[in-house]
Amino acid sequence: MYQVGIHHEGDSLEHPPSLADGGAHESIDTVGKDGKGGQTPQGKRKTELPSKFPFLNISRNLVLAYQSLGVVYGDLSTSPLYVYRSVFDGKLQDYQSPETIFGAFSLIFWTITLIPLLKYVFIVLCADDNGEGGSFALYSLLCRHAKFSLLPNQQAADEELSTYKYGYSGRSTACLQLKRFLEKHKKSRTVLLVIVLLAACMVIGDGVLTPAMSVISSMSGIQAAADHLTHDGVVFLSCIILVGLFALQHSGTHRVGFLFAPIVLIWLISIMIIGLYNTIIWNPKIVSALSPYYIVKFFRETGKDGWISLGGILLSVAGTEAMYADLGHFSAFSMRITFAFVVYPCLVIQYMGQAAFLSKNLDSIPNSFYSSIPDGVYWPVFVIATLAAIVGSQSIITATFSIVKQCNSLGCFPRVKIVHTSKHKGQIYVPEINWILMILTLVVAIGFQDTTLIGNAYGLACMTVMFITTFLMTLVIIFVWQRSLVFAAAFLLFFWLIEGLYLSSAAIKAPQGGWVSLLLSFILLAVMLVWHYGTRKKYKYDLQNKVPLKWILGLGPSLGIVRVPGIGLIYSELVTGVPPIFSHFVTNLPAFHNVVVFICVKSVPVPYVSSDERFLIGRVGPRPYRMYRCIVRYGYKDAQQDTGNFEDLLIQSLAEFIQMEAVEPQLSSPDSSSLDGRMAVISTNLQSHSPFIIDDFETCSTIQSSKSLTLQSVRSSYDDGNHENRKRRVRFNLPENSGMDPEVRDELIDLVQAKEAGVAYIMGHSYVKARRSSSCWKKFVIDVGYSFLRKNCRASAVALNIPHISLIEVGMIYYV
Repeated sequence: MYQVGIHHEGDSLEHPPSLADGGAHESIDTVGKDGKGGQTPQGKRKTELPSKFPFLNISRNLVLAYQSLGVVYGDLSTSPLYVYRSVFDGKLQDYQSPETIFGAFSLIFWTITLIPLLKYVFIVLCADDNGEGGSFALYSLLCRHAKFSLLPNQQAADEELSTYKYGYSGRSTACLQLKRFLEKHKKSRTVLLVIVLLAACMVIGDGVLTPAMSVISSMSGIQAAADHLTHDGVVFLSCIILVGLFALQHSGTHRVGFLFAPIVLIWLISIMIIGLYNTIIWNPKIVSALSPYYIVKFFRETGKDGWISLGGILLSVAGTEAMYADLGHFSAFSMRITFAFVVYPCLVIQYMGQAAFLSKNLDSIPNSFYSSIPDGVYWPVFVIATLAAIVGSQSIITATFSIVKQCNSLGCFPRVKIVHTSKHKGQIYVPEINWILMILTLVVAIGFQDTTLIGNAYGLACMTVMFITTFLMTLVIIFVWQRSLVFAAAFLLFFWLIEGLYLSSAAIKAPQGGWVSLLLSFILLAVMLVWHYGTRKKYKYDLQNKVPLKWILGLGPSLGIVRVPGIGLIYSELVTGVPPIFSHFVTNLPAFHNVVVFICVKSVPVPYVSSDERFLIGRVGPRPYRMYRCIVRYGYKDAQQDTGNFEDLLIQSLAEFIQMEAVEPQLSSPDSSSLDGRMAVISTNLQSHSPFIIDDFETCSTIQSSKSLTLQSVRSSYDDGNHENRKRRVRFNLPENSGMDPEVRDELIDLVQAKEAGVAYIMGHSYVKARRSSSCWKKFVIDVGYSFLRKNCRASAVALNIPHISLIEVGMIYYV
């Protein structure tokens, strides 16, 4: 077997963009496996029954509920460490009295009840995108129920995906006018995307601030008990713990959840017992503060200073967004169980007990939590608090990984390595982001060294995300749930009134530390927008410079060159037409492969795509040309397949398409329009409708079979020393006397022989530059910003798991 292997170092074509100019759409007709157009019923949503009837899978939900303690609720459950201290810092120091303590507790109680419990647990968690949560899940839902999307390579076939249709099927005329307005004006759709990206940036910013805030707050207990330890020593110990926390992330959410869950559970039980003890011992009358009357009394006494103190109150619900952002790691039912029956009552009792203690010990407010701990259990609680603070950082780090993966899949974030750490699809690890977060967190911890300043930044970021979630949720109520505008407006006004008060209070403190979250968010937003803009412009260049099919047909079946054994996979972002890279290749080299497949790897606005719906296969040109098109569709949470398995699935899918084409008139029409664009949905199940006899054999995972004696020798020595890299592969053989059409048999034989000869991956080594006539701003964005990001992110070949030994890169300059 002979194999071509050429590789030139450098960047290559980026991952196919998803969010780009809405005017550059492409459309493709598709034929399902039933031959009648559209999709077949297989691959339907398999999780639908458990989601509607959670009691049918109660054991799994209980396990997930237990795991969620260690991943989702660590941050929320450690807020008693610093809330009261943050509330009475600043101007509210002049109002330290039992009455204001009662009012502060009443504010905390109703804030926890209205935002995490009422808004998130009972409403927001219902708006899952096939089990996924977060701002991008809401955006994905909206794009599938109204034309808000800016996807450039949309196809009618995408709307036939089993996971694409979601929500209510009823029709409501109340919101049609608003829907038409938003769909008509592109600026409104662009603003919607920017709002979603801003929320994502704020969550990532939380990933920097939360670990520093939680760990330093917990470690302050040492200084309270050991007077000889300086504050610098506390910060140093906190930094050591932070390094260890980020170093543990590669273990994955599954292992971290089981490791951390008992810590959080012990912590919650401990603080509940301490809170109950303090309530009974110090001031049982604190129970009366559950009445909202004490909130009115609090503001009547404190006035404007009380409003400013809301920046400290909102820290009691910081970390709530992780419930929704981490939904894909667990389930809505498991999170509801955990919060309603464990987290919520434990936190309420702890805040109540701490308020009861402070009402009789006003001098202890600067170190409220540790001062309220009975002396006999001080050190055990300190150890548990420190461990719980480490866990508290885990929830937002996990949410950050999920957000980055979604942004990356939708073409709004530079390419990074995504490691799936568990069979559970949502559990991932992003090495580059992990270490960047660690460095930034250490900078914040060492630079500020004050939890009050960090808390100001932390609170502003958290409340901004909640504010945006309320807005997106309102749109979901209108366009997805199709409820009345009155109901949606009531939801929006009620929660925006509450969150607006907190957000305005946090914004006032922007000069006192809040600027950090704003700076981090705007830097990240700039990176996302620059990457999105450059990717969009590059895609439009490919779209406008497609090679005419008439030019390909004019070359004849040999394409005007020598056709050599093997398969050439040409990666492009286009779903129709021949990319300019192909003409650039064939006009500069005298030979090309016998079988040519144009590959488009694209993301669709759904979390997962079923394996039965992964591939769209079509033909480019007449049968003798042996040219095909394969569109590989992934959801924004899908894991990309390894190369060896992808090759086998591709050959199997092509063979099935060739068989289907022989009997389907829709695919074999002699019309010239059918020479490019007629696609069929092909299952990637190797055992379905296979025309081949498939034999398993073991081979190396990186070096393919070859007739070259030199490469065989290299492969043999490599396999001997790398047993862990050996994989199960398949060999395709065509059965004798199968009774199939001779032309179909000849084409399948050519396909098998080409596969045995070797597979080459052809990508563009692209340089994107602004035109000379472009504005200075565009030149700066493309030539400086976008070029810098492309040079410092992972190459497209690496992101797509393409082996370097089989990679051919063709130099291309894009003037956009």
